[in-house]
Amino acid sequence: MRRLLRFVMFCLMLTFALLITGSLAQSSAPEKQPDGIILPVPSGFLRIQFRGENVVRVAVAKDRSFFERKSLPVLPPPTPYTGWTLTNDAHSVALTTGNMTVRVDTTSGAVSFLDSAGKMIAAEKPESRSITPAQDTGKQTLHVQQQWEPNPEESLYGLGENQLGLVDIKGYDLDLWQHNGTDAIPFLVSSRGYGILWDNPSYTRFGDLRPFEPIPAAQLIDANGRPGGLTGSFYSGAHFEKLVATRTDPKIDIDIKGETANPNRVIHPDLPDGDVSVRWEGTLLAPETGNYLFQGFSTDGIKFWIDDKLLMNHWRQSWLPWKDLARIHLEANHRYHLKLEWSKDQGGLVVSNLTWKTPSHQDGISLWSEVGDGVDYYFVYGPKIDRVIAGYRQITGPAPMMPVWAFGLWQSRQRYKTAQESLDVIDGFRSRHIPFDNIVQDWFYWKEAEWGSHQFDPARFPDPQGWINSIHDRHARLMISVWGKFYPGTENFEAMHSRGFLYEQNLKEGLHDWVGHPYTFYDAFSPDARKLFWSQVNRELFSKHVDAWWMDATEPDLLPTPTLEGQRTHMNPTYLGTGASVLNAYPLMNSEGVYTGQREVAPNQRVFILTRSAYSGQQRYAAASWSGDTSSTWTAMRLQISAGLSFSISGIPYWTMDVGGFSVPARFSTENPKPEDVEEWRELNARWFEFGTFVPLLRVHGEFPNREMWFLGGESSPAYRAQLKFDRLRYRLLPYVYSQAGDITQNGSTMMRPLVMDFPDDRKARDITDEYMFGPAFLVAPVTTYQARSRSVYLPRGTWYDFWTGAVADKPVASGGSVAASAPYDQIPIHVRAGSIVPFGPEIQYTTDKKSDPITLFVYSGANGSFDLYGDDGLTYNYEKGEFARIPIRWDDAAQTLTIGRREGSFPEMLPERTFDVVLVSKSKAIGFSFTPQIDRTVSYKGEEVVVKLGR
Repeated sequence: MRRLLRFVMFCLMLTFALLITGSLAQSSAPEKQPDGIILPVPSGFLRIQFRGENVVRVAVAKDRSFFERKSLPVLPPPTPYTGWTLTNDAHSVALTTGNMTVRVDTTSGAVSFLDSAGKMIAAEKPESRSITPAQDTGKQTLHVQQQWEPNPEESLYGLGENQLGLVDIKGYDLDLWQHNGTDAIPFLVSSRGYGILWDNPSYTRFGDLRPFEPIPAAQLIDANGRPGGLTGSFYSGAHFEKLVATRTDPKIDIDIKGETANPNRVIHPDLPDGDVSVRWEGTLLAPETGNYLFQGFSTDGIKFWIDDKLLMNHWRQSWLPWKDLARIHLEANHRYHLKLEWSKDQGGLVVSNLTWKTPSHQDGISLWSEVGDGVDYYFVYGPKIDRVIAGYRQITGPAPMMPVWAFGLWQSRQRYKTAQESLDVIDGFRSRHIPFDNIVQDWFYWKEAEWGSHQFDPARFPDPQGWINSIHDRHARLMISVWGKFYPGTENFEAMHSRGFLYEQNLKEGLHDWVGHPYTFYDAFSPDARKLFWSQVNRELFSKHVDAWWMDATEPDLLPTPTLEGQRTHMNPTYLGTGASVLNAYPLMNSEGVYTGQREVAPNQRVFILTRSAYSGQQRYAAASWSGDTSSTWTAMRLQISAGLSFSISGIPYWTMDVGGFSVPARFSTENPKPEDVEEWRELNARWFEFGTFVPLLRVHGEFPNREMWFLGGESSPAYRAQLKFDRLRYRLLPYVYSQAGDITQNGSTMMRPLVMDFPDDRKARDITDEYMFGPAFLVAPVTTYQARSRSVYLPRGTWYDFWTGAVADKPVASGGSVAASAPYDQIPIHVRAGSIVPFGPEIQYTTDKKSDPITLFVYSGANGSFDLYGDDGLTYNYEKGEFARIPIRWDDAAQTLTIGRREGSFPEMLPERTFDVVLVSKSKAIGFSFTPQIDRTVSYKGEEVVVKLGR
């Protein structure tokens, strides 16, 4: 009987287990959607949603309604993508397109991505997805995190613009929040040919989530051999002139918040009044072996060494403290000589501290966001990085054509105080025959107490319409500074405030800006607020035919010294929820309001917007960005190279900077500078202009001294002549640059290119931070050292020509190598890749001066090559209706023939016939660039294919 009972119980239990197993199996079955699947996973529900054969969304949330949320950067698909198939087995499901396979482990919910041959591209780490409860301004929310498996051969790029000197960001930890000089664009790109768009606009962290902390005093030994800190030596004067005190400091930390005028501020007891300098020195005992991260945070000048290796070296203005970052490998229990110097030579904030992170035991890729209802990202596969970026633009929107004049020279100053000043500057360009297109009116053209009115001060701008007409009569365009900022008392403030469109916290606290007035910003997340903002701008400015918009302070700049916590609390609440939940997306929404507003009012006039901050998707609103308020220093110029490259590979194609730097050290800006400082100032501006010629937008801007090139010693000075030479070169290159712009709009390409984009398999090229490709032809190596007349240039595998001499670079062609490149005052090293076809236009004074005819084609032999010469009317959106043309040009190196192909497309302003002058550059025929080159062949072109035999 007992045996029978045991047998019955066994059968019942087995039946129950089978029922449970069957139920679980049934519940784990994927729910098929037209564009993917929804699948239960341990952390909730997983949605795989294709947006094309190489783009897929991965979203995980506890509530399925999350999958239908409206994304800010990602546009809704026009139709579901259905070109995929589904297969599954006992442990996984796989979704396959012609380009890749997405596989889901049904036990863990981890997602992996494979190429069409079944080779792993990238994979989530099992059990690494985190969705945890949290608080956001007193409300329940979630922290979200996703990690991916490490790959030791991989380099990582993007996530926006940083001022840290980084291009390959693998192994570093970054905080993503909008800051003057730092753009948070959460698109990560791998050298393995994929990208991840992290679709979360809240504060986001990349890498190790541990905070930076002071170095423990127990790891420090002072200069006299005593444990417990470093020797701090305090001096009066910014250059260590007079020692006033020494002591042992357990940590490096002079961090006094507040403004100079604050009478309650406590000054560090060992710091005298005025200019000061401090040197900390001693020994660091490393607690473990590995890669350490050191972070400085400072105003003024900072230098940091370990064992006499200089790891940080920068000067920044007192009102904009920020970070410096260094990574170095240290051995456990080894003693390292440590030294940090900080010098203060300006008023304002006093900030200097040093923190670190010990080696991280976390590997792979990690992205974490502060506020979110689920994990949401898009995986984009190339494998070419150009295709990765094109996939990003497929889902976030293409970059429209900028007006042709945007690619000419922009001249700006902080600031033209009167209308006549700017007209005098334009006349200065025209009378000297300096090519030039755009004048910029910076802030404060309004009355002092009327920020946000967008109205001109009649005392300084008595006839705004007449002034703008005069600019246009001089064949120039006007960009004007427009902020989302409002002073109480203005009509525009009252209109915004009465409808609840302003951030109230600034007003409640009575915060004052640097001019001394209370202020706040409008809520750009509100559709109605955006419409009202545009209507005010349109009424006061666009109706007067302003050409372009300088959207300054688009973080937004809510605090005198912005902080992460301050951004959360003062940009709150927004139309879309808490400020923390949408923290990084303000510049995107602000740009949307101006772009859509102008296109409604003037649907066929191209929009141009320049912003100080950027977020994913912003390119669709004709928005370029500049790198913020940099300092006029050699180190800042070098940092702009890596800043522009990181920004560009993050998917937004149009980037620029303040050529010459914005904030000027006292030795350059004094009324009576030393002669040696004058010479350095001029050379700094000349070198920066040479670099700026080879970025998407050439733009000069900064504080005193004046930056117009004739102020750099007059027309006979080396600085003037160098800038004029490169300005002329930029205008001659307009057919090349504008064709790259056409490729950006039509094919999603990138103009300013880190070397990984063209040489992903070259490990050394992937690490380089101070060289880049400008379009497909030019390898540019700016000079960022004072009085340098040569520099080392790394040339990846292939044949390279010196642009200035036409000679083939002497280097190991098979594997890549470095050359010592000449860099006289009026040249920077530029090399041209074999197979390049580079079109140069005629000499012009402004971009619409005359038609680009004849075109001089420089053909660099040694490899096959191609170039599509793009054209449209340059000013309207008629290209969206198909009114544009391409002329395909091909070089067959073996046959030594150039084929100018049949023209594709047309537009009314197109030249039906044109002339091409051809110059062949070869190993046996070194021809450097010249404004008046010797022509090999002249070709009359009428739109039909022409084949030209060159060479032998």
